Amino acid sequence: MISLPSTVAETVDAYRTCEFVTLGRDGTPLVWPTAAYRRDDGTLLVTTSLAFAQKALNVRRDGRVALLFSDPTASGLDRPEQVFIGGTAVCPEEIVTSPAGEEAYWSMLFDRQPESRRYVDAPARWLMDWYYLRLLITITPTDLRTRPAPDTVENRSTEPGEAPSRLAGADILARFPTAVLSARDASGAPLLSRTPTTPTPDGFLVEPAPDCEVTPGPAGLLVHRHDEHLSGLYNALVRGELVADDGRWLFRPGRVIEPSGSGEPRDMLRTLRTARRTTKSYLAKRSLPRPKVDWPALKSLTTTPVPRPRPTP
Repeated sequence: MISLPSTVAETVDAYRTCEFVTLGRDGTPLVWPTAAYRRDDGTLLVTTSLAFAQKALNVRRDGRVALLFSDPTASGLDRPEQVFIGGTAVCPEEIVTSPAGEEAYWSMLFDRQPESRRYVDAPARWLMDWYYLRLLITITPTDLRTRPAPDTVENRSTEPGEAPSRLAGADILARFPTAVLSARDASGAPLLSRTPTTPTPDGFLVEPAPDCEVTPGPAGLLVHRHDEHLSGLYNALVRGELVADDGRWLFRPGRVIEPSGSGEPRDMLRTLRTARRTTKSYLAKRSLPRPKVDWPALKSLTTTPVPRPRPTP
């Protein structure tokens, strides 16, 4: 395990979200935004609900993971450096329904996302109990790289008539100045790099960071956003293939995944129904009873924050 220098640790602590990549069954790097908490022992904690357990299942099959802290929205930092952390992860089978032992993590979430505090009160708790049935992923850092803040340049267009809009995900990527590329290195380990995306008739030109030695193969482009209170969430993943193209890297899109749709009310209702259904399926496949959430313990953290000690040099 490597230790983060104090200045890097402070930057990581300030970021509200990061991009977290795991490897799918076929080796595809799958990246999604999440909140990560840096523990005092130097490991990083990421959690996921049973409703979105795929990243946990991926970790149990292949523990190689990576995180990229690259969207500083609400961090309070002025153009902070990006932080890439590669490592190995473990995820026990235990379903955690209480904040006991990880009070600082839950306190951080309630503080940064005030809207989530109402989920622990009736009647919301009867609709949102699935959200608090959690799997804990512990990441041991083994690789650290820092990069300059990304340039927020607008996407460049192709010449009229080339119709880049026919590419899968073109309309989504055009709304964001940059996206996060997920790919693999020569050993098959996942890599992440924030990049501009330039549409061409055959795909999107991407520009991995100089220290990001990607190889051709399955890849993805993630875009996401949130406001100052981790509300107004949106994310989309364009899956495809990364190919070398005359000294450049070209991403050929295949399919687009929008887990929560576009954020319309009907999308939110569909997401809620899907979450409850997939949670039930996770438990049924393992012949497990539905665990009970420790609501009083969670409620106590919405009113009594757990202080986070500052890192020492």
